[in-house]
Amino acid sequence: MKLQIPNGAFRAYLFDCDGTVVDSMPLHYVAWKRALGEWGCTYEETLFYEWGGRPIREIIGLLNEQQGLNMPVEEVAVRKEEYYFELLPQLKAVPEVVEHIDAMHGKIPFAIASGSRRDSVESSLKITGLIDKFDVLVCADDYRQGKPAPDCFLLAAERLGVDPKDCLVFEDTDLGIEAATAAGMASVKVPLPLERQLVS
Repeated sequence: MKLQIPNGAFRAYLFDCDGTVVDSMPLHYVAWKRALGEWGCTYEETLFYEWGGRPIREIIGLLNEQQGLNMPVEEVAVRKEEYYFELLPQLKAVPEVVEHIDAMHGKIPFAIASGSRRDSVESSLKITGLIDKFDVLVCADDYRQGKPAPDCFLLAAERLGVDPKDCLVFEDTDLGIEAATAAGMASVKVPLPLERQLVS
């Protein structure tokens, strides 16, 4: 399966991390199930993918509201990340995206614009051997409003010194595509793991 790149002379590529550069979403889901299960909370896989791109603490708050629970947000967030880090050795990159990273690396600058925390992003990129490909990492710790707000992409473009209209965004979630559009950027939708399996 090939990703279709829109026409244009792009001066920078901006990448979401989880589910876009690294195939981490299945591992994140396992970590979520383990952490939430300790509090009797369910999290359907379809909802997990619908909410892709939302910050961890926001998700826990929404699940609390939906299910009438009172999970301690910070404690559950920390547990979830601990479980994810345990699973990291299994992490692989997304080949269809790496193909474009390899093709354009050194020709234009790259940035990560992620809704995950910096320690998670750096660990994912190190274990897949990709961290040196990116000039800038913009993580959840760096901005206030998460996707679908455009903040992370606008900040990444600013740090690269490239006009937003000259950036191409790679994203796997609808929220991320909305954020890219709100930033005035073209985008490429990376299919979800199940969709990639069906095509390959």
